[in-house]
Amino acid sequence: MDQEQYAVIDLGTNTFHLLIAQPGTRTPIKEVYRERQFVQLAEEGIATIGAAPYQRALQTLHHFRAVLDQHQVPVEQVKAFGTAALRTASNGPDLVQKIKATTGITVTTISGDEEARLIHKGVQLAVPDVEDRLLIMDIGGGSVEFIIAEQDRVLWAQSFPIGVAVLYRDFHRSEPISSSEREQLRSFLQGKLQPLRTHLSEWPTPFLVGASGTFDVLEQFVGQRPETGYSSRVSKGAVQPFYEQVTGMTLEERYALPGMPKARAAMLSVALILVDEVIKMANTEDIIISAFAMKEGMLSELMQ
Repeated sequence: MDQEQYAVIDLGTNTFHLLIAQPGTRTPIKEVYRERQFVQLAEEGIATIGAAPYQRALQTLHHFRAVLDQHQVPVEQVKAFGTAALRTASNGPDLVQKIKATTGITVTTISGDEEARLIHKGVQLAVPDVEDRLLIMDIGGGSVEFIIAEQDRVLWAQSFPIGVAVLYRDFHRSEPISSSEREQLRSFLQGKLQPLRTHLSEWPTPFLVGASGTFDVLEQFVGQRPETGYSSRVSKGAVQPFYEQVTGMTLEERYALPGMPKARAAMLSVALILVDEVIKMANTEDIIISAFAMKEGMLSELMQ
């Protein structure tokens, strides 16, 4: 008899993910199928999901349902969760109901604190043997989650509504992003992230663990050879030249970078300014990039 399969669907502000997996024997999770669709729920703002992204969301969930049926994943072994955009948008609940009515998939909108808990659980699977204290950062389109942890223990966690779609809409108006826009964005981040600064002074950490899209781009362009199958390392010294290069480029030039994911190019400048600000705030020595985050954390719980 084939091993049971489980699935999670992550309805993020920029990207919808489907991950189908089985419990691993020599690995934490045995991946069966993975897909992402750049739905961009916040294309017309995060207060209300516009008509076009609303339809893209429905179409994507219909497609995901067809994939789940092809893989014969039982509905009770599927978990779908919505994050910042669905928490914030006035018509988020309507979209959740429409998805249920047309696909049979139940979407649970989770809090930022729950996101942080699941991210930590996923990172633990990818980076299990680091004994030092870690600052975990997961950059989404609508929110950014920070967790300060020591091995199994979470010391502090908080979700901030400063995802890259929000920062791009509010601060990136010129191509390339202007020096005044950079300064405005940095000033905004320094104010918003004051709780992070306060807790880092209490629990300093030499390592920043990055999860999700922006860190995948850093790994691709300036990463070192993977340490394990689930994590790799980027030196702080390699990030600054890449930051300077990208923030000095127009959108067309970012698109033209060989291997640049097209859906990441527009918001990459503000994302790198955010990462650079956190590196300086935390006095980071190295960045560990985790292949696992919230989806894998949710899967590990679903499989128990």
